[in-house]
Amino acid sequence: MAQTTHTRRSPSRSHQRSASWAGGLVAFGAVMLMIGGTLDVLRGIVAIADDDIIVNTPNYVFKFDTTGWGWIHLLLGALAVMTGASLFNGRTWARAVGVLLAGLLLITSFLTLPYYPVWSLVLIAVYGFIIWALCTAQPRER
Repeated sequence: MAQTTHTRRSPSRSHQRSASWAGGLVAFGAVMLMIGGTLDVLRGIVAIADDDIIVNTPNYVFKFDTTGWGWIHLLLGALAVMTGASLFNGRTWARAVGVLLAGLLLITSFLTLPYYPVWSLVLIAVYGFIIWALCTAQPRER
């Protein structure tokens, strides 16, 4: 009789691949959160320093003072950069805070759409990818 040998992948090897994929998504989310946060910090500085260069739409429903928006973007952007750095350290809380901050920054980018149309659309897409990356990655087993 011929003996058949079945080759099977070891569970640990497939687990390592999924862990590296999850780690890659979290790293992607961290980098994008830091980039998006930096862009929001810059947007905040521009709005605070000289709001005359910002295009203003006169009949926009969500009309706000651009200096106030500048402070909001500056603070949320700085928090996003710090949270992105914490994601590299593997902090569990940083994933939840990252999703929350990305959601808030996505909403603020939508509300500032008439002031920065192209920049707001780019950041809405960036924050959408951050939320996707941080929500789909499974936590690593220790």
